[in-house]
Amino acid sequence: MKRILCFAALLLTAAATLAQTPQPFFKTEELPDLIQCLPAPPQKGSPAFQYDLQRYAWGKQQRKDAQRAEQVKQDAVWTYEALLGAFEEAFGMHLSPEDTPQIWALMDRSLRTVDQMRVAPKAYFHRIRPFEYFKERTLTGEDDELRGEGSYPSGHTIRSWLTGLLLEQINPAAADAISARAWTYGENRVIAGAHWQSDVDASRVAASIGFSRLQTSPEFREMMVRAQEEFCRLSIGRDYFVSLTEAVPDAILEVRYFSTYNFVGTRVDGYQMPTALMTREAADSLRAVSDDVMRLGYRLKIYDAYRPQEAVDHFVRWAADRSDTAMKDAFYPDLDKSVLFEQEYIMAKSGHTRGSTVDLTLFDMRSGKEVDMGGTFDWFGPESHPDFCGDPETGTYTGDGSASPAGRSITPEQFANRIILREAMLRHGFKPLDSEWWHFTLRNEPFPDRYFNFPVTEECDYDEFIHKY
Repeated sequence: MKRILCFAALLLTAAATLAQTPQPFFKTEELPDLIQCLPAPPQKGSPAFQYDLQRYAWGKQQRKDAQRAEQVKQDAVWTYEALLGAFEEAFGMHLSPEDTPQIWALMDRSLRTVDQMRVAPKAYFHRIRPFEYFKERTLTGEDDELRGEGSYPSGHTIRSWLTGLLLEQINPAAADAISARAWTYGENRVIAGAHWQSDVDASRVAASIGFSRLQTSPEFREMMVRAQEEFCRLSIGRDYFVSLTEAVPDAILEVRYFSTYNFVGTRVDGYQMPTALMTREAADSLRAVSDDVMRLGYRLKIYDAYRPQEAVDHFVRWAADRSDTAMKDAFYPDLDKSVLFEQEYIMAKSGHTRGSTVDLTLFDMRSGKEVDMGGTFDWFGPESHPDFCGDPETGTYTGDGSASPAGRSITPEQFANRIILREAMLRHGFKPLDSEWWHFTLRNEPFPDRYFNFPVTEECDYDEFIHKY
């Protein structure tokens, strides 16, 4: 009986341990078969093998560089902690389960998934390693650990190349530095004498195959979004998202969605402070716009910039509630609320959420008033279109207000004021929206495919955000 109880206890302990271990996104049999994907390693006497021999000799020469030799030894450590630590400088952030739990969880599960792919080809090809072939020793002291294990492909290189691809997806602004580090990581396996150059080359392809397979997992994609959001939350105040109060000090902020004077009629979810955030690249361009219009006697007045996804979700819920028409007279008097989705005044995704879009107008320093644009911010109707009563491409006023359902129009001066703002924004790298005269997006926005969800604030309680998201 005691033996049965002990065995049962061991089973329970093993089950508990397994439950705590992050599970791969896919089982081995669900992943691409590298035996079928990769070419066989080069045969002795072939030109490709001659290149392997040349690269082995090159690697031995690199060992004379003490700094590089030390890096080679550090890169040989077979742990996720050491691997991710090697990329921290290039990535621009310390990575750990405590400090970056969402990024760490994504990397852990992704690496565990793709790690499975190397086992079968190593056994199938069972290629001799270079240090064994030459009857020499590795620089890293891995001889006993590696001897007899197949050289093709390189597990270290698969891990490092995959790590680079994943970290670039999280922080594309650092892609050049991350790619360079991933490249040297693979080279270091040649310098160590643990792998042939062709092993390393094939392993980069293998990692790319695994990376592509990960993208097909809905769970992976959800975790990637959380990792990206965590990265941007932790980047506020650094070089990624910046406060417009600091980046564009001459701008006036009137953050409408922090107030109740907006088409929803309440403070919008995600706006914790009456401030405005943008990507560094967009803020730098906006500073140039500000300097430009200041010379003309104007200041920029900002209504909105970065907008979290939870704010967009708030708009969607509001639009679905047909009974809430408290702000109809002020913002959409000519429209039935039921058409706001159909006519795309409200959408499930917004360019603002990518961090490089701004809603703004001009403020006249001489009069101390907003410049008259012939319509208010967030007015839902054709009167807000840049081509209302004129051609924005040529700046020609036509007075044609036929698009207005209520027969409204704007004056030549109001149209000209819109053109002043538009041309200043276009001169400094922004592109307009064809339905809103106040809306502009940086043409070369750094995050064109990413929709963020950290709150609008300048005082981040990171622990709270990490637990929340």
